Amino acid sequence: MSFALVKYLPSGTTIPFIRARMAAMGVSLLIVLGSLGVFGVVGINFGIDFRGGIQADVETAAPVDEVRALANGLGLGEAKIQASVAAPGETRSVLVTMPLQEGEGLEGEELQNEARRALVAGLEAGLDDAQILGTAVVGGAVSGELVVKGITAIVVALFLMLIYIWFRFEWQYSVGAIVALTHDVIATIGFFSITQMTFDLATVAAILTIVGYSMNDTVVVYDRIRENLRKYKKLSVEEVLNLSINDTLSRTILTSVTTLLALLALYFIGGSTLQGFSAAMIWGVLIGTYSSIFVAAPLLLFTNVNRSSEEDVEVVDF
Repeated sequence: MSFALVKYLPSGTTIPFIRARMAAMGVSLLIVLGSLGVFGVVGINFGIDFRGGIQADVETAAPVDEVRALANGLGLGEAKIQASVAAPGETRSVLVTMPLQEGEGLEGEELQNEARRALVAGLEAGLDDAQILGTAVVGGAVSGELVVKGITAIVVALFLMLIYIWFRFEWQYSVGAIVALTHDVIATIGFFSITQMTFDLATVAAILTIVGYSMNDTVVVYDRIRENLRKYKKLSVEEVLNLSINDTLSRTILTSVTTLLALLALYFIGGSTLQGFSAAMIWGVLIGTYSSIFVAAPLLLFTNVNRSSEEDVEVVDF
């Protein structure tokens, strides 16, 4: 049985995407500058993976404000609460994060464990229906090392993508792809700065997945552009870019929609632990699709891609 959604996808569209390139560039510039500005002023709500601390995942039907007030009253510092979506009165997964307690060495480790026990005891005593799903303690040294490794992973991924595109296509394409990928990463950081959702190792994994997803979208469009540059000699580069985006539009829509359906289910049902990952992925799919069409492809006009660089290239159709 054929997939019913296919018959509703556009076929032979002629949407003038490239005509809107200047407006799209303005929007992208606004997104990048806005994201950097919000990051500089507000910052990111780092999880205990990056700043250390004590965390408890509790299942309860109590209101978030009640859980926050209870945690703040334990004398362990200011609590940060992240809760999954649920109707009033229904149980939900609530992630309670307390700051790292002062102390170093074995004494500091013991203080963290005492704070964890106090947090669990306080939640169980203050919430009648509380069910502790899990706890975690991360020290300051470990969190600092994870910050370095997280940043290194993102930078290395971008660099390897640059090398891949450079050899796979031409330097004009690699510039466009890396600009689009950097645009997506900065926009995702801005998203977390605005929403103040917890940024942890799962989020770093989401960003790396976004890099791969966006690159895959961009490569599909670039491959069709390269093929059409050789195929349609009489069309201008702008017309070829527009034709190529429209050629791959149905594939882009189908891939994005099916991915979003899975991610939305993960966001609403997966609990608070997976909310940051799924939210980053949802945003990444949207911004990655946008950048493949409105950033990566139009940039080829500015890098002066031409047919002479495509003369001896073997075309691989997708």
